[in-house]
Amino acid sequence: MELLARIAILCVTGAVLALVLRQGNPVAGLLLTLCVTVTVLLYLLRASAELFEFLRELGAQSGLSPAVLTPLYKTVGIALVVRAGGALCRDAGESALAGAVETAGTLCALLTALPLLREMMSMLLKLME
Repeated sequence: MELLARIAILCVTGAVLALVLRQGNPVAGLLLTLCVTVTVLLYLLRASAELFEFLRELGAQSGLSPAVLTPLYKTVGIALVVRAGGALCRDAGESALAGAVETAGTLCALLTALPLLREMMSMLLKLME
């Protein structure tokens, strides 16, 4: 809960400062927004260590192969990066670039999930035999 409060305060303060800066220097406002976003992501990365450990334990106890779980984790990471990147592009007034980031993210997520899709296809073919 303390982490969420810190992040909320940081984001609200950053948003207000960026709004003020954008009136005089739009580039400085965008750079401030980018810095706040990176800071929040670093906070979250540090805080997520416990979550990653739990996911490792869950994978080990479930008996599922890491080849099945790893693409899932990577796809979630891609989705988070795409969401932040697209929002930053939209904030900069570049909706076309936001669309490009989202399209690239979709393709990367599908490519990352290919081993999982292949494994599922293999299982289905074995069941049909």
